[in-house]
Amino acid sequence: MEMKRIRSGKLRAIGYDPRARTLRVELDDGSTIDYAGVGDEVWRRLSSAGSAWSYYRDNIEEEYSARRAAPSTDRKSNPLDDLFKK
Repeated sequence: MEMKRIRSGKLRAIGYDPRARTLRVELDDGSTIDYAGVGDEVWRRLSSAGSAWSYYRDNIEEEYSARRAAPSTDRKSNPLDDLFKK
């Protein structure tokens, strides 16, 4: 799933899989949450909202079933991690 980087409240990235109707949000603490059964219109409104955080809190967070997503494997590693044994 392609993620769109944003900075809105605690949201850091959002992505959507239209076939699976799954919305993925990445929060500022690094956690990733998948929401099932999200329609195209909700995704369109979230991705174009002036305040994505407010839209997320008001229309998604408590309205759809959520589960923690597995950590993304497509993240680029930080070259300093090896240096500092992270």
